[in-house]
This record gives sequence, C-alpha cells and structure tokens, in this order.
Amino acid sequence: MSERRKDFAVTRRIAVAGIGAAGFGAVMAPWVSKAQTLKTEYKLSVVGNRPIALSEGAFQWAEMVTQRTNGRINVKVYPGSQLVGGDQTRELVAMRQGIIDFTVSSTINISPQVREMNIFSLPFLMPNHRAFDAIVNGEVGQALFKVMETRDVVPLAWGENGFRELSNSKRPIQKPEDLRGLKIRFAAGAIFADIYNGLGANPVQMSFADLQPALSTGAVDGQENPVNLFLGLKMDALAQKHMTIWNYCVDAGLFHVAKPVWDTFSAADKEIVRESARDAAKVQIGATRKGLGVVDPNDKSSLEELARRGVATVTLTAEEKRVFARATRPVFDKWAAQVGADLVKKAEAAANAAS
Repeated sequence: MSERRKDFAVTRRIAVAGIGAAGFGAVMAPWVSKAQTLKTEYKLSVVGNRPIALSEGAFQWAEMVTQRTNGRINVKVYPGSQLVGGDQTRELVAMRQGIIDFTVSSTINISPQVREMNIFSLPFLMPNHRAFDAIVNGEVGQALFKVMETRDVVPLAWGENGFRELSNSKRPIQKPEDLRGLKIRFAAGAIFADIYNGLGANPVQMSFADLQPALSTGAVDGQENPVNLFLGLKMDALAQKHMTIWNYCVDAGLFHVAKPVWDTFSAADKEIVRESARDAAKVQIGATRKGLGVVDPNDKSSLEELARRGVATVTLTAEEKRVFARATRPVFDKWAAQVGADLVKKAEAAANAAS
C-alpha cells in the first residue's frame, strides 16, 4: 500500500472510531470543496486567430492567467469561434449556457444581443483614438460594463479591435456615390445594413469564417475591417486593391468571464484574472494601433505596407468625412434612440472634449 493510501486509511479509522461520520465530513470538506471549485480547463473563445490583434490578446490573457496561477486556472483558447460553429454572434449566448467560460469579444458581435453596444457602430461618432479612449475609460465605458453585468457576465477590461476601414476590388471610394451597387460584407448588426443601404451599396451579412472565401470568389466586392486585420489576413491577395481610411466606426474589444465561473474563484484569483485581462488588453490595443501613426506619429509602417502590397489607399479629408456623416445621419439618429439618448449624449461630449 502506498504512503498516501496508508495515511487515508488511518484518517478514516480515526474518523469512524472517534470523530464519527459528521466529524469526518467536516475534516475532509475543505479538500472536497477545493477539488470541486476549479475545472481542469477553462474555455476561452475568440473570433479569428493569430496574428489578428484581438485574437492575440485572447492568447496572451490565457497564458497570463495560467502562468500567474501556476496552472490552477488552466485557460485554453478556442480561436475562430469554433465553440459556436464559427458564428461569433453566438458567443455571449454560449457563455450564458455554460459552454464558454472566458471570451475576448468584438463589441460588434455582442451588439445583436446588447443594443447599447451599437454605440461603437454609430457612424462618425468617434473621429479618432483619443475619442475612443475617452469614451471607454470614462462614464460611458463604466455604464456599458454595468449593462454587461446584467447579462450574467463579468466585464474586466476594454480592448480595441480597431477603427474599421473600407476595402473593395472595384474602385476608389471617396464620396457616397462611389459605393453605389457594391456588395459590401458586414459582420453583424442591423445598423450596418442601414448604413450601407443608405449609401447605395448592397450590404451582405456573413461570418468571419466565410469572409475570405467570399472575397476570393467575388461573392462580395468589399468589406470593412481594421487595417492591421486586413494586413494580417492578406486581403490584398483576395482582390482587395482599394482601401479607404475613413474611421467611420470603431470596434471595441471586451475581455469578460461568465459570472457563474467568476463566482467560483477566490478573491486572490479574481484579482489575478482581472489584472491579466488588463495587461493583455494593453498589449492588444498596442498591436491594433501599430504602424498607424497613433502610438508613434512617425510610425506609419502599416499604411506603408499597404502601398508595398499594391493597395491604392485613399485617406478622406475632414470635409469628405463630413459628407459621409451627413449622408448617414438618419441612421445615426435612428440607432442613437435605440442605444439610449442619454448614453449617446455622454459619448458625444466625451468624444468632442478629447478630439
């Protein structure tokens, strides 16, 4: 008999002889509770895969939590939204069903279930990264966290998937009329259908997993995504030879945990998970903004890479953006009412003060 089994046998004899069944249960309860609290693996879902910045943030968060807890909280990343069959809009539902434990989400993919998250998709609300930072790090960001808490999840940190720029295979886009008739893919959210219909385009909703085949076959003419995601997925090789930098909306990232899972962690472990989310989010935001002249005004390497790959890039002037903003204002007003007039007013004030 091993030493461990001998010790257990002695403990059991003592319990039966002197302590009794109730006493034995009390002695062993802390060991049983600990074994039942932590899973052998926690599933973290994210859309896409490395080298996309949002996905990179998910991997970094998982690695930080696993290392900082010495493997007690073992987090494994399931990229490509594979836990929900590639449909990234179902991640929040899957968290509430207990299928997913941790998620790094695009707010666009949350917005079909959480109407307030459409604030990031209101056309031309946030002109630059300073405005975005002011919104997520201020009163609006805190209010959105509270909204998420009512959905049985615990939000821990804001990330950034990036400002969404427009690419297509047909022609330069510099004014609203240039979009007429183009088939433009969007990820999720009826607000995008309204935006592109309002500009005369033909919007097509499809999952991220279906995007690359659709571009390669010409099923759609264009798409809208951040520059560094475009580069990471080599969309220039999928006939996307025209890019318009217009910053018409931004996609925030959200690091969050299912509440039933969160409630099983000790206070110390909660702090580790929270700080790891914040640290991973900082790295992720830096990767999203790399080479755009944002972190370092002299570093425009991502924009230069577009040119090296033969992508003809148009950067809209302030006046050209105002033309698009006026064309999409009916959509803004319609969706601002759904997001919440007070929340939008606070976001506009924060964006204006920061810009």
